[in-house]
Amino acid sequence: MLGRGTGARLFAGALVAVCMVLVGPSAPSGALFGGAQPAGAARDVVANRVMTWNICNPCEVSDVDRAAEIAAYAPQVIGLQEACVRDVERIREYLENLHGLAYHVEYGSVLRKWGRCGGTPWNPGAFGQAILSAAPMTDPVKVEYPDGGSEDRGYMAVTTTVAGLPVRVFNTHLAQRRQEVVRADQTRVLAAEVARHDRAILLGDFNAVPDAPELTGIWALATDADPQCHPSPTGTCQPTTDWQSKFDYVFLRGFVPLRHRVHPTAYSDHHILHTDVEPT
Repeated sequence: MLGRGTGARLFAGALVAVCMVLVGPSAPSGALFGGAQPAGAARDVVANRVMTWNICNPCEVSDVDRAAEIAAYAPQVIGLQEACVRDVERIREYLENLHGLAYHVEYGSVLRKWGRCGGTPWNPGAFGQAILSAAPMTDPVKVEYPDGGSEDRGYMAVTTTVAGLPVRVFNTHLAQRRQEVVRADQTRVLAAEVARHDRAILLGDFNAVPDAPELTGIWALATDADPQCHPSPTGTCQPTTDWQSKFDYVFLRGFVPLRHRVHPTAYSDHHILHTDVEPT
């Protein structure tokens, strides 16, 4: 006859064995009794990291994969271009439920287009920009440029927190390539608003290389987060697109970059840019 203590130990051992059979050998160490975090466990964002990404629409890409790409860098603020509202909603859900990263969201949609975002012909999805922020956002604005070029374009702006300080964050997508005159008008509108703020971060797809004349007004107000990149044609700017051009920027006003990274991705024809910053 077994003693009470021996019986309890045997029962506990049997319970563990049953659990191992049910869970399988691939379970991480400690997963049975709380040693590992489950999917969806809360994570911390990098409080001084900002990111911009043209996520490419319409593209046959999974929003689960897009969310995983963002989660790998866990930025405090994310500016998305070519963003369909339905996609951003799903990306935000996956970030929270699969990666434990909770974000607020504001939209800067500029048109409704079935060919871009699906939906139905009589109720197409909204298309434009979006900003995700781990901190709350206030004073959102959405502006369509007077002339979008071949497709409606605009910018959005919010006030949120980066590196512990309030900052005005802008997100834009300028007119497509070979529309330099249109982009010049768009940057004049944008620069006039950016100039009102001593501390600002400007994210986006500018569809223009660094020495393009239409970016002159932006360079006068801010610096690129890539310290090697400037409007001189001798600058060594990292390309941000699959066609080896730099079209995507993190412009800083009242901040300096600590680290800047460009990551090619299989899920868009634009690369991911993220930058760690500190105030000047």
